Amino acid sequence: MRESFCGAKAALFYQDSLLVYLRDDKPGLPFAACWDFPGGGREGQESPFACLQRETTEEFGILLRPEQLLWQCSYPSWHQPGVVSLFMVGQLDAAQVSSIRFGDEGQYWGWMTPAAYLGHRAAVPYLQQRLQHYLQHMAG
Repeated sequence: MRESFCGAKAALFYQDSLLVYLRDDKPGLPFAACWDFPGGGREGQESPFACLQRETTEEFGILLRPEQLLWQCSYPSWHQPGVVSLFMVGQLDAAQVSSIRFGDEGQYWGWMTPAAYLGHRAAVPYLQQRLQHYLQHMAG
């Protein structure tokens, strides 16, 4: 897995809501002005978890711990044919939530229920699909 993935995103829950942010609205930016999950592209030889951990620290000031991840699955990358990206699901704790410090990417952040995210016209489409896959998996 270390050699063949390009990035990692995560649906991070606190209670029954997901941490989301509204992407910047810049020309040429993929999924501009869409609701996104924490995460991003791999740097160097990062592991999938190290990639996600770095991104959540940069984007929200949250330092994830490995034991907070509940599930992960690899999917074909939406922008790099022949490479996979990781989608993870995790649970934040109250201390992490109270320490959120929004970084310099995106317009603002907030909370959204899974149903609201799945039904939102401005959510990142491939993340809607991955979240739906996770929820179906959990439903059995």
